[in-house]
Amino acid sequence: MKQTDENVVSKDSSLQLTSTVVVDVKGQVALPGVYTLSANKRVLDAITLAGGLLPTADERMLNLAAKLVDEMVIYVPNEGEQTSFSGPIVQVPEASSDSDLININASDENELMTLSGIGPSKAKAIIIYREENGLFKSIEQLKEVSGIGDQTFEAIKDFISIN
Repeated sequence: MKQTDENVVSKDSSLQLTSTVVVDVKGQVALPGVYTLSANKRVLDAITLAGGLLPTADERMLNLAAKLVDEMVIYVPNEGEQTSFSGPIVQVPEASSDSDLININASDENELMTLSGIGPSKAKAIIIYREENGLFKSIEQLKEVSGIGDQTFEAIKDFISIN
């Protein structure tokens, strides 16, 4: 069942949004399914479109403010449910090639902030670390940056490169 966000196309036919994402919302929501939304929407918007959280939902592991990514899976667990996820229960598709990856040795603050969990302060910390210590020799070295621990690294490791 494919649902569509009513805001994907403006009521003014001369103004149409050019970019959409398709996400799969599963688990403890009223209307699980595949939804098409405008690319500037957030996880909260997808969950709202899916009828909202059920009373049994455990939203602690969800970042409701995360930007949607095409082919994203958003899973809302039951309270107390044991999951195999070590981080937020939002999966994004794996990058298809090196050209899709964010180069942590060359990216500016705005590019770094496109990574899940990297806001302005962490992006600045990455740039400062790079300026003070030289280029990263491996993506794992990113964990040496203040504020970037194992959980953040695990969430972004498939989306970054040093080349």
